[in-house]
Amino acid sequence: MDEPLYLRPTVDPPIGALLADRQFLCSLVDALGSPLNVLLPETVAENAARFRAVYRRHHLTGRVHFAHKANRSSALVRRLAAEDPAAVGIDVASLEELRHALASGFTGDRIMATGPKDTAFLWLAARVGATVNLDSRGELERLSRLVRRHGLGRVAVLVRLSGFESDAAHGGAGARLLSRRSRFGTPVRDAHALMADLERDADAVEFVGAAYHLDTTAVEEKARALEQCVLFLDECRTRGLTPRAVDIGGGFGVGYVAEAAEWERWTTALSEAVLGVRPPLTWRGHGYGLRNEGGTVRGAAALYPAHRPTAGPGYLDELLSRPAPALGRPPATLLLEHLHDLHIEPGRALVDQCGLSLARVLDVRPADPDSGHHLVHLAMNAGDMSLEEHGVLVDPVLLPRGEAAAGDGEPVGVYLTGNLCLEGDLLTRRLVFLPRLPRAGDLLAFVNTAGYAMDFRAHHAQRHPLARTVAVERRGGSWHWCPDEDYWPAGPDEEGTAPPAPPGVRPAPDAGPLPAPSGT
Repeated sequence: MDEPLYLRPTVDPPIGALLADRQFLCSLVDALGSPLNVLLPETVAENAARFRAVYRRHHLTGRVHFAHKANRSSALVRRLAAEDPAAVGIDVASLEELRHALASGFTGDRIMATGPKDTAFLWLAARVGATVNLDSRGELERLSRLVRRHGLGRVAVLVRLSGFESDAAHGGAGARLLSRRSRFGTPVRDAHALMADLERDADAVEFVGAAYHLDTTAVEEKARALEQCVLFLDECRTRGLTPRAVDIGGGFGVGYVAEAAEWERWTTALSEAVLGVRPPLTWRGHGYGLRNEGGTVRGAAALYPAHRPTAGPGYLDELLSRPAPALGRPPATLLLEHLHDLHIEPGRALVDQCGLSLARVLDVRPADPDSGHHLVHLAMNAGDMSLEEHGVLVDPVLLPRGEAAAGDGEPVGVYLTGNLCLEGDLLTRRLVFLPRLPRAGDLLAFVNTAGYAMDFRAHHAQRHPLARTVAVERRGGSWHWCPDEDYWPAGPDEEGTAPPAPPGVRPAPDAGPLPAPSGT
């Protein structure tokens, strides 16, 4: 058999305790079906607190806005709505997300409206007092007309910038550096025309700051953009405008794979497999963007950096601490010197470790007579759990039925396939190693799917129902659950007793040790 290559997941204690209670998770799937999404709302509040700790470390003010598009859950949004209004807000990128945020307890002054906006979206955002993050000069013009036509109050706006340039040699005459192209935002080269537009429409909008969102993990590039936003706002002040905030978007990242060595070993083995010097690691030789050209690996791996030593709040801390290229001072210092608030819009990072997706094993069969590999068919499809569609590679955790089956067997390589009648419906294109061959009825738990993987690509293909979602919390020695849409962060009642148990509550034994993840 092939030597196992693992990509075992990072599992924090709350999810670890949940995985330890296999009986509870099996009972949820038996009652509610497969696939099933399970969320831990308290974790999203803890993540927000970790980001806020970075603000305090750097003596900064501003809000952490949850990028709602990362997950459509009501429970997560409602839990964040219960946080400090001055510290936590929400970023909505559609009319329906805006309506959902309002219905979940967010007031308009805590909402940042981003993304492409039609007239209805702009009108409601203006009507409820949301801050509008403008993507173009045309959007500014349309918003201003709406405000005047309907007699609305001035709307707070930020302008999203893109196309940042700087000298490579810290402001000298070196080569010009240009941030990667984006189809969003107003290019910095058009900044003067944008300032003229803001002055023209001052009766309809209140200009409060600049924003950017770069599709990159490079700290240097983001620090350069932040610095240029500060310089842009300086120029705005010379023209009589009074901006006071910089919004740096999201992209703080998540560490999905627990061990750096496993990630490095697997990515090295992928290159070797593409070159043909070792057996294929993937279904039909899929290269994840790599190819063999005359004995040389070409292309770029379309993979998310699944092991990240610095991610989430740690990444924000690094960004704020690293000296910016032109002025030579850390971004946190620049923001303090200019009395600017800092706004961020984490999505994936704010729901890190907030949930998992469960799938029942339907069938297990050999992949071919000679390889020793197997196909594991799941009651789930690639739209229900789209980690791999986002380039995230991480092993699921096998949850066997029955205590006797928990440790028997030998590690085995499997391909995880979905429930659609499509050759391409693969949960994983790579060979995944599990601690033993699953059996029909066992569960696979995909950890950390709350960010973009749980429902971002979900669909009703072949009339399969969408995965249900439940919210769970630990009270004493028991897990309690309710449908996602029935969760409210009400807390104990006035007498100090626990609130009534939501539908479906069952007592669970105290959590034992975390079951061995796949590969142990």
